[in-house]
Amino acid sequence: MTIILMRHGKPDHQASGRRSAQALADWCEAYDLALVSDLPPERSIHIARQAAVVVCSPLPRARSSLTRLGLHPHEIDGVFSEVATPLLRSEGVQLPVSIWLTLLRLLWLCGYAGETESVQHARRRASQAAEKLIAYSQRGTVLLLGHGIMNKLIARELRKRGWQAEKHASSRHWSSAIYHRPFI
Repeated sequence: MTIILMRHGKPDHQASGRRSAQALADWCEAYDLALVSDLPPERSIHIARQAAVVVCSPLPRARSSLTRLGLHPHEIDGVFSEVATPLLRSEGVQLPVSIWLTLLRLLWLCGYAGETESVQHARRRASQAAEKLIAYSQRGTVLLLGHGIMNKLIARELRKRGWQAEKHASSRHWSSAIYHRPFI
């Protein structure tokens, strides 16, 4: 029994320049609509092609990554979507996008969610996602084409359930984490 958690490819959306909090909200909205701009490395293609069952987030960057891999999903489900970035209501401060994203993700981990999903809710969703993947693994190797934060939360849930990592999750585009259920 094997579950592969793969992160989408690089989106066709630039993260450069300084922005206000409101401009960052617009940037995040455009990021969620972005398609993938790069091709998968051979290693990712090889890993993905091992899957008997393919599931995917509904976000365009995940779906277009599957297309780049030449695969079609058996299921597209919002339970696998990325956790949205919480936003602030401020026009006065302008920061580089990468600084905003890091700062806001740290605030999210500390409990600030603004109008987005809380850490606790995201963990519950990751638990539901892990259960779906485990159920699919009864049919063979499962590939989830998903996102960085949610894949890490799902990986944590798999480990809690006794799954062991052959390869841990990374934040790089096209990276994969591979989990096996030991025979009992």
